[in-house]
Amino acid sequence: MISERIRTLREANDILLRQLAAKLDMDQALLSKMERGERSFRKEDIDALAKIFKQPKKELYILWLADKVLKTVGGERYCKEALELAFKNV
Repeated sequence: MISERIRTLREANDILLRQLAAKLDMDQALLSKMERGERSFRKEDIDALAKIFKQPKKELYILWLADKVLKTVGGERYCKEALELAFKNV
């Protein structure tokens, strides 16, 4: 989710991968893996990306958190039931 959103924002703003990597002070190969969903963005990256793309932090944080949850429990058999229970207790 967050990976696709960042790639979409980057392309919509005509920013090359290497340019965005430089703005984030990170290796281009690492950013490429993040955009493909092979590596995870850090919370600090989300702050910086929201500022670069002038996006509401909340929107990007929600996508980032949803990705984290899915990577943790997404493949589990009772994932849906567990998430529903967790939601009731938030």
